[in-house]
Amino acid sequence: MSSTSDCGLAGKTAVVTGSSSGIGRAIALELAAAGANVVIHARTSAEAAAGVAGEIRAAGRQAMVALADLADPAAHLALVDAAWAWQGRVDIWINNAGADVLTGDAAAWSFEEKLDRLWRIDVVATMQLSRLAGARMKQAASGAGQAVILNMGWDQAEHGMGGDSGEMFGTVKGAVAAFTRSLACSLAPEVRVNCLAPGWIKTAWGEHASAYWQERARRESLLQRWGTPTDVARVARFLASPGAEFITGQVIPVNGGLRRVSANGPSFLD
Repeated sequence: MSSTSDCGLAGKTAVVTGSSSGIGRAIALELAAAGANVVIHARTSAEAAAGVAGEIRAAGRQAMVALADLADPAAHLALVDAAWAWQGRVDIWINNAGADVLTGDAAAWSFEEKLDRLWRIDVVATMQLSRLAGARMKQAASGAGQAVILNMGWDQAEHGMGGDSGEMFGTVKGAVAAFTRSLACSLAPEVRVNCLAPGWIKTAWGEHASAYWQERARRESLLQRWGTPTDVARVARFLASPGAEFITGQVIPVNGGLRRVSANGPSFLD
């Protein structure tokens, strides 16, 4: 966990969906380092989620584990209810969970199957959780910008990427960005709503990507490297903090400076 003297989130309660590994884990640890107590969510990875919760508790913060399959609409209200019951409030809600259709058994699914899974988790669950949590946050807030919702987009959704993967992720994450802007209008001024748009971040897929994608990820960043989950987490922490109290309705790229190059090449679903 990062060490810092900035405890701008001290006493806050945060929920990070999909936080048993990868970007979600990094965000949860970063928020805890800033003083927040955190709900760690996973679909089925109870052991991994418990490990993240243990790291947070070891650093002197409180943590709770909540398991929920966000593809099931009935799980949305149950997760929100459980989060509020834990501390009686939620100040920060981060919709990080996303369907993994690039690794494991899902990599062999058809385009239609992958799109359906992405839509249900990345779009519908993000919308439903944000609306449920946002309504409670707005009602409970004591002033402007007192609560925060962050959603997870994709930097290339704005520009487009050729191939099955670009069409699929561009559509899904473009929807998340559009929803974020509208929700910010609905929940203002009490709740700030922003969207993170990561670029090439080395998570599970990136660790085993082909030489072509390793080189492309470096080439498309002005900083000439893959991003890390911690790079995204640090931006999430800032957006959740009082330091970002005048930022809402925005899509924030976290990509090392996107360098537009030829889109020719295989789909990263290949």
